[in-house]
Amino acid sequence: MNNMTTKPDTIRPSGSTGGPWVSDGKKPPISRLRGGGRRRSVPHLLLGALLVLVCAAVFLVVSLNSGNREPVLALAQSVGVGQVLTAQDLKQVDIAVDAGVSVVDASQAASVVGKTMSTSLSAGSLLTLGAVGTGGFPSAGQALAALSLKSGQFPPEVTPGSHVSVVFVPGQSGATVASPPTTDQSTVWPAVVTSVTSPPNQQITVISVQLGEAAARQIAAVPAGQLSVVMVSGGGR
Repeated sequence: MNNMTTKPDTIRPSGSTGGPWVSDGKKPPISRLRGGGRRRSVPHLLLGALLVLVCAAVFLVVSLNSGNREPVLALAQSVGVGQVLTAQDLKQVDIAVDAGVSVVDASQAASVVGKTMSTSLSAGSLLTLGAVGTGGFPSAGQALAALSLKSGQFPPEVTPGSHVSVVFVPGQSGATVASPPTTDQSTVWPAVVTSVTSPPNQQITVISVQLGEAAARQIAAVPAGQLSVVMVSGGGR
């Protein structure tokens, strides 16, 4: 009888051909590959954390800048030179104001309502101290002239604040302008419309314009019916 000693076989899990302690040249289990992927994702986590910190810093800067905003007055609708400001013409906006900008604080609304505009401003424009007349209207060196016009002598689009040219059109009577200027533009005067009214039961429209004192006197000397108004771009002639 042969007394050979036989080593017991190594016990392995059922269905397994090896273990993590066995290196037989085969690919490592899928679980190990996944574990390596998690290790490689660490830089992505760091990048995400860095982006969060950057966004938080940007938000902080914007918040600090927003804290410097001040409530000021702006125009809720367009206003023309010579127009009296009303509460409906104004609105409050919050902006960052640079030093030296003569805006009107929202708390001063009551002090500008009822005053006359010394310039024309479009809707959304900031109201400045220089845009509100403080020394009376019209300003020094300026005068108002009234034009009594019939349909066809002015564009219907003319409104307060419009820049116009007042043109002398000689009639059949051959009337001339009193003391006309000697320039080539002797019968054309640049002006700004301050008001447009239509008197009841009359087929005329009265347009008030602001222009230089000398030009206003010349226009006043022109016989009725011999003036026309041409609407031009701002500052044009």
